[in-house]
Amino acid sequence: MADNLSPSTQRLTIRIGRGTLAMLVQNTGSDDIVYEPYVVRSGVSMAANLREAFKTSDLLPQAPPRARVLLDSDVLMVPVEQFDEKSMADMHNHAFPRNEQDAIYYNVLPDLNAVAVFSMNKDLRLVLDDHFQDVRLITAIQPVWRYMHQRSFTGVRYKLYAYFHEKRLEVFSFQLNRFKFCNSFDASKPKDAVFFLLYVWNTLQLQAEYDELHLMGDIPGENSVIDELKQYLQKVYVINPAADFNQHPVTAVKGVPYDLQTLVARGR
Repeated sequence: MADNLSPSTQRLTIRIGRGTLAMLVQNTGSDDIVYEPYVVRSGVSMAANLREAFKTSDLLPQAPPRARVLLDSDVLMVPVEQFDEKSMADMHNHAFPRNEQDAIYYNVLPDLNAVAVFSMNKDLRLVLDDHFQDVRLITAIQPVWRYMHQRSFTGVRYKLYAYFHEKRLEVFSFQLNRFKFCNSFDASKPKDAVFFLLYVWNTLQLQAEYDELHLMGDIPGENSVIDELKQYLQKVYVINPAADFNQHPVTAVKGVPYDLQTLVARGR
């Protein structure tokens, strides 16, 4: 399946979701892309699943020595001027339930004047370090934030963004080079998603006639969500990755999550 990919020119990205695992390899300087989802065994830790994937995957045994790891986990946003590496673990543990088996990491977002603080299971990190010389951790939502921030400068109307993935809803907006709003919700049911989106819309005092709501990702009950939102808002749009990314080859690969598409097509 990956015979056309030379290890010397491969770029490997591993996406670790809350209950999903997938690998994507692309040849640098070409359009060759191979995507391999891994069937995660329930009741077994993600570290154990990844360890088994190294034995059975078509891609991982011939992987390059470096890997990007896109990790879906709870993220604490900290203004860059208030960030202190020494206290970031305490801040994260205050915001989210403490787990002694987790280590705390961070990504700096200089264009947004913010730092994303997140956690990763220590055993999971050990599996990665056992197989790669260099591991680059990126919180899964980061490529989406940065790309939507660039898009937010087009047009004159205010924009609210909503990213659906793995029964979660990430809602965010920007004001110049900062977040104006950023939060996540449980959105396993379409009506819940509509409620949270309208709640945020009203909290931000957006104008139903002029301001814009942009949806992306795996929207549960997409048609019903859009129809209900359009009862209250006039400008509701669903982002089409193929059109938005100019038919980038990654958008033609079935099953690739939007955050991973964005990372491959637009970078972190």
